[in-house]
Amino acid sequence: MKQTDRTSLSNSAIINGIAVFFTIALFIASYHAATYTYEAGRVFHDWYTIMITPCPLVTDYLEVGGLSSAFLNAGACSLVCVMFMIGLKGESHANTLAGYFLVIAHCFYGLNLLTMLPCFLAPFIYLRCHKLDFKNNLHICMFTTSFGPFISEFLFRYTQQEEYVFGEVRLTAAGIALAAGFVIMLGFIVPAILPGAHAWHKGYNLYNGGLAFGIFGFFLYNFLYKTMEVAPPVPVEHFNVVYEYFDRSFDMFANRFFFIVFPLCIYVGYVLDGRSFENYNRLICDTGHRSDFAANYGMPACLVNIGWVGLMFVFYLNLIMMFTEGAGYTGPTIGVVLAALTFTAMGQHPKNIWPILAGYLLLYLAAMLLCRLTGREIGWTISTQAYINGAAFATGLCPIVGHYGIRAGAAAGFLCASMCTATSALHGGLVLYNGGFTAGITALILLPILEHYISEKRGEVKYPPFMKVSSMIALVEQISGGAQKQAKGKAQNASGQPEPSVQQESPEEKA
Repeated sequence: MKQTDRTSLSNSAIINGIAVFFTIALFIASYHAATYTYEAGRVFHDWYTIMITPCPLVTDYLEVGGLSSAFLNAGACSLVCVMFMIGLKGESHANTLAGYFLVIAHCFYGLNLLTMLPCFLAPFIYLRCHKLDFKNNLHICMFTTSFGPFISEFLFRYTQQEEYVFGEVRLTAAGIALAAGFVIMLGFIVPAILPGAHAWHKGYNLYNGGLAFGIFGFFLYNFLYKTMEVAPPVPVEHFNVVYEYFDRSFDMFANRFFFIVFPLCIYVGYVLDGRSFENYNRLICDTGHRSDFAANYGMPACLVNIGWVGLMFVFYLNLIMMFTEGAGYTGPTIGVVLAALTFTAMGQHPKNIWPILAGYLLLYLAAMLLCRLTGREIGWTISTQAYINGAAFATGLCPIVGHYGIRAGAAAGFLCASMCTATSALHGGLVLYNGGFTAGITALILLPILEHYISEKRGEVKYPPFMKVSSMIALVEQISGGAQKQAKGKAQNASGQPEPSVQQESPEEKA
């Protein structure tokens, strides 16, 4: 049953408020980071260096630029998102918040203001041509930034190859033309490929864009590099004295940042929800499959969820870093903490996330046991950077936990962890949503098995013909003018009553 909001603030206002809050927090963190690392005089120069550096996965912006410049980069990209969220007419939705978190997350390891803007603006061409609402489809623009590394490669390295020098800009006409043509192509391709991917995994991978973009990126990489016999992209290596001084881990600074931001989210959400956790207690009982937490339980409960999911993932990271050797709080690590918040208003909560993380631990224990039985040393730990990154995005498989149970969730985490280090090679690291790509492949493998052996669960899933959640994973086709009136006319049933539209709730959602 849908809960009545206990606050006069609309969900849209709270979503915009969350984005404003994180924007301010990122800028404040950038300021304090400059004094923390004594790099106040180099922040903008280092940010410039970040923007002119090719950025395939995994490019650590704390190494390329610095702690302060990485937070500044995230704050600037966040500000752009906020300007569109507030400036465009209409309401922000749960999908808008998901796209927002994905943007700021990757600003620490592969996305910057220069590479973000062309990808972000590309879908507006399609939306304009098809007369679709900009605000309702803003999430499509945010998701498209996943292809940011292609822009940096075309501009700074693809046509230069051996002539590329770190920190120098050597643009070519061919590189600029490639980047421009690529952006136009993205504007028309991305809106078309998202719905198909959702049909493949049936909504059990929340990172729908990851699967669609990963497969498309697989084609692009092989055509542009393998077919054209161009040297594959590799992350830029740069010796950063300050970063090395901190042993390549800003654990103290990152923990302070997160342990201020996330408790504030919990407290503010609690206050906005009438100083009650009643709606949140209902939220964590949701399966997370095709769920819109914002619509069903209200954004205050989602804000509480953001805080608890964030704290849970930070606790998980601190725990594995304490007991195993691997990466610390690098740029990618800080980024994936924010990425773990992506679908906290659309399916993720602590109760359906922890079995996925347990699956990662299970793979590590199984690998250690097998290696010892064969007399070999295991070459990685659960805190190795690739496994930290993979764990954050594997949480997108949480609907499997909610629908098929804890054991199925642990199996999903186990399977996802076993592939997370290999999938980026398929697209050359040029698609930022590699974790979502891996989660999508996991769903494709695991779902047929679960449906075969747990057939009674499959029968419980109902797919109403009109679902509000469809707007979360694809275009919201609110066409203006005559086309919109025609669409309304088609929605009339035999009794003359309008059927539920994409923007209305189905009976199953109201239950």
